[in-house]
Amino acid sequence: MALRILVADDHLIVRQGLRALLERSGMEVVAEAGDGHEAVRLADKHKPDVAVLDLVMPNLNGLDAGRQILQQSDLTRIILLTMQTEDHQVAAALRAGIKAYLLKTQAAEDLVEAIKEVMRGHVFLSSAVSRVVVDGYLSGIQAPLDPLAPREREVLQLVAEGKTSKEIAAMINVSVKTAESYRANIMEKLDIHDTAGLVRYAIRRGLVIP
Repeated sequence: MALRILVADDHLIVRQGLRALLERSGMEVVAEAGDGHEAVRLADKHKPDVAVLDLVMPNLNGLDAGRQILQQSDLTRIILLTMQTEDHQVAAALRAGIKAYLLKTQAAEDLVEAIKEVMRGHVFLSSAVSRVVVDGYLSGIQAPLDPLAPREREVLQLVAEGKTSKEIAAMINVSVKTAESYRANIMEKLDIHDTAGLVRYAIRRGLVIP
């Protein structure tokens, strides 16, 4: 039976390219998503063997979408595609149970092999990502932990994308007052007290692209 794959990227042309690559390799793309929330919903519906997620997506980033998918079903393996090799991103992904972390520039060469490896229960990292992990280990410097809880990070991303408290409340299914409380808690935790500062922090953490 062909492996069942979910592909999530906010660029249609990228999804089409990944679908073509995977189908040529005998795999079945059962669903495509354009943002993180859609990826979580479709993963819950289709229960794919593997979810291939872009790290930077609107509304919910690939790392947090991967976390939510794993909460729904630990049988789905998560592969992140990214242009970023920052050590804190790689460390957060591995701690979250992400099984593969690939650079988009190497996806054509690495993706099919990565899927095979994660289905064997192994971890797969693109070569440039492996160097970041090894360099971090040899330096003895641990990547700092994210001070925000998953829901706070989700709200931070939405704030950085320009969403209002009312829009955020509707998107995460809470009251406007609760959405505003999340925002206040984020500012207090980060010691950042203006929206521009939150946007800059979200960009540094790779949650949004400037």
